[in-house]
Amino acid sequence: MAPSLTTRPSPLPSPRLSVPKSHRPLLGVRCGSGSPGSGDDGAPPVVRAAVSAVTELLRAFSPKKPSPAVEAVDAESESPRSVDDVVAVLEADYRRAYFLTGNFTLGIYAEDCLFEDPTIKFRGRSRYSQNLDLLVPFFDSPSLQLENIDKGLRVDTKFIIASWTLRTYLRLPWRPLIAIRGNTTYDLDEEYKI
Repeated sequence: MAPSLTTRPSPLPSPRLSVPKSHRPLLGVRCGSGSPGSGDDGAPPVVRAAVSAVTELLRAFSPKKPSPAVEAVDAESESPRSVDDVVAVLEADYRRAYFLTGNFTLGIYAEDCLFEDPTIKFRGRSRYSQNLDLLVPFFDSPSLQLENIDKGLRVDTKFIIASWTLRTYLRLPWRPLIAIRGNTTYDLDEEYKI
């Protein structure tokens, strides 16, 4: 089975992780080399098209420079040798609020992963890093709190599921607050890559 990483808002009515449908994850991801699931939790096609267009415009007009924070994390990382290694790296990435800072460990992701959230999808961990770099300047007072992280096994696929709370203001004149409770499922391949 292909490795994947999926982020979804918590399903209602779970008391601990209930999220109104209007509070979908801003930066959720699915990572893998297979095709994503076909659930109906994606955004409407017009929203997906708008987000893709804005992302491409930002990418076209942004400076082409690597993210020093990502390079520093990647330089320190080793290939994971177990599910526990991946859990430890993910815990460190959550402490760095990686959804909101772009400061995540590249070494635990397969090079050709497919990242997907309800509004956009793209292939490759370097593209994920670029997209985070585009969004980080829009975040003001960001916080990402890891609520819980567990290991599991589904058929032949080892996975990790993390529950989290994301909160940030956007650097727009009216300073909207984004507050989301959600979860991310990280499917691992045989080399313990997401």
